[in-house]
Amino acid sequence: MVDGPVVAVRGEAYREVAPELARFSVTATARDRDREATLTRLAERAAAVRVLLDSAGPVIDRREAGELRVWPETKRSGERVVAYHGSVTTTVTVTDFTALGELMLRLADQDQVEVAGPWWSLRPDSPAYREARRAAIADALARAREYAEALGARITALLELADTGLAAQPMFARSAEFGRAGGVAGGAPPELELDPRPQSVQAAVEARFTISEPVLG
Repeated sequence: MVDGPVVAVRGEAYREVAPELARFSVTATARDRDREATLTRLAERAAAVRVLLDSAGPVIDRREAGELRVWPETKRSGERVVAYHGSVTTTVTVTDFTALGELMLRLADQDQVEVAGPWWSLRPDSPAYREARRAAIADALARAREYAEALGARITALLELADTGLAAQPMFARSAEFGRAGGVAGGAPPELELDPRPQSVQAAVEARFTISEPVLG
């Protein structure tokens, strides 16, 4: 049981910070009437994508070879297969944004390759989260002091502190999408500059403080 008056407040913090990661996807596709030919072409195109990603070196923070799909195309009138389709998608994460546009364009210049993205985000352990939590606590303490001072009192002790939420909300913009039916003969691909999208970080806490006896009247 708490003796004396108590003030309960909510502290909040909102920050817009620069992204730390950019993700994009690379999808190689193939289609042929013959299943083996489809698989062969798909493997060759996926290998070409891997070679380009390997050449990027430390620019790439992480890459994940994800979804592989191979499916038959049939006529509406029955189950006769008229062609086979295949696709393999790799998700790429980079931290060096200066090389991002060039890398995406080089990949998009490959035969039957689609590139989509980027999608911006923060690292799971980003300092931005810690800074937002501290700012939310400071806001709660400032509010409690304001209430106490308005009553002619002062804060004497912290009774409870609860984290009610921490979220990173990307400020989305339409992503760039690149698709090519074949490479461009001659010359280097054009330059592309991508503007990193700020990330909003929000934190909130609820706190209860005991205060000295108010001076009323």
